[in-house]
Amino acid sequence: MPYLTQVLRDALGSSGENVRLGNVRCVSSKRGWWTKEVKEAIWERGGAGWMVGKVNVGKSNLFEVVFPKGRNHDVNIDRLRSAAGPTDARDTTVTASVSKTPEVFLPQDSNFDVSPISSLGVGSDVDTNHKLRRLVSQPQDDVRLEEDDVGVLLPPVQPETAYPVMPIVSSLPGTTASPIRIPFGGGKGELIDLPGVARSNLEKYVRPEHRQDLVMRSRVTPEQHTIKPGQSLLLGGLIRITPTTPDLVFLAFPFVPLDPHVTSTEKAIGIQTGERNTSLPVIAELSAGTQIASAGIFELEWDVTKQRAGPLTSPSAVKLKADRLPFVVYSADILIEGVGWVEIVAQKRRSKQIPSETQQEVSTYSPEGAADEGVGNTGASDDLASAANTKESEFPTLEIFSPKGQFIAIRRPMNAWLLGGKKHVPKNKQKQRPRQSMRSVKARRH
Repeated sequence: MPYLTQVLRDALGSSGENVRLGNVRCVSSKRGWWTKEVKEAIWERGGAGWMVGKVNVGKSNLFEVVFPKGRNHDVNIDRLRSAAGPTDARDTTVTASVSKTPEVFLPQDSNFDVSPISSLGVGSDVDTNHKLRRLVSQPQDDVRLEEDDVGVLLPPVQPETAYPVMPIVSSLPGTTASPIRIPFGGGKGELIDLPGVARSNLEKYVRPEHRQDLVMRSRVTPEQHTIKPGQSLLLGGLIRITPTTPDLVFLAFPFVPLDPHVTSTEKAIGIQTGERNTSLPVIAELSAGTQIASAGIFELEWDVTKQRAGPLTSPSAVKLKADRLPFVVYSADILIEGVGWVEIVAQKRRSKQIPSETQQEVSTYSPEGAADEGVGNTGASDDLASAANTKESEFPTLEIFSPKGQFIAIRRPMNAWLLGGKKHVPKNKQKQRPRQSMRSVKARRH
């Protein structure tokens, strides 16, 4: 959880430090992570709960797990009234009608006047049509939804039952075509499943028969790929990762549902642009090759030496501090929008620390000032300049190519390979080599 909250703060920018982020949960309807706690929080909080997310991320599946079923008879109406405080006569009538006849959530007559949904803006057909016309007639930029106008954009709520019909769970995008409102707790609250937000436009550059392959449906356990100098990593023939730091070996762990392949940079360029025939699985459209562009040069700026040094920094082994090691391990996660991420790791020799006095001289040194003073291009100035250049190129860098140079971002590493990669088999559980057959030996003896 600390990692997830830190990533959210990084995404929020300068305002991230002022956000509390105290109720973030990493949920999984398949593995049951935090689903019980989220269900209890929905029940205790009441009101409206909204399921918001992109297409095919599992909103409907999570909806079914966290919805508080079979609790519509456990609500203490008197306690809710006292907690809400004094209300007017109309609100009292609404509360009483909810407690006695929950069926009013689905009005039988179109000309009803008082119902729980009237507080959301759906009172009568005339009132609804008037508000809809007012919202549609205004320019889109000038539309300001008030609190009472939210219900106009929502369908009527379903009749409350102990075990309602849940939203359809499907791998096809667009299964939830409109908001689905299901009440619970005898009017205590409702859970609303919204249609998925459209993913990125990356699928426009993918062949129609492979567009569903962009969705990660199960846990990915990647293989370790070694990218040597002069090589690049191709992902489905659509994304290319090329290291730009010379004489440095990179390790890549692609957590994506695409087929990775390491080859020479020259071949990778030909495959990605469609100028070279290959037997590798390529999911990109034929026209996508002409739109490939650089998404930028990214730096692996996060130090993961302590996590990656193995027994050298382990508290149960050598117990060395990461600062004492002669090398530094840098890492970063390269994000592919709507697909997954690629964990990149590179080990670099630790550069000698520049003394503080030298750093000050580097910051104040300029060739113009040296020429005015008649110093010229001395050896000391060359050393200072080289030290400055060494400091600037401290982190390993790589360049990424994608359609129109889009759909790529970078974040601090999750170290998912260390957490969920291939497990090391203990020596006592490894398959031993079978005993050598002695049939030929016995035959030679006779």
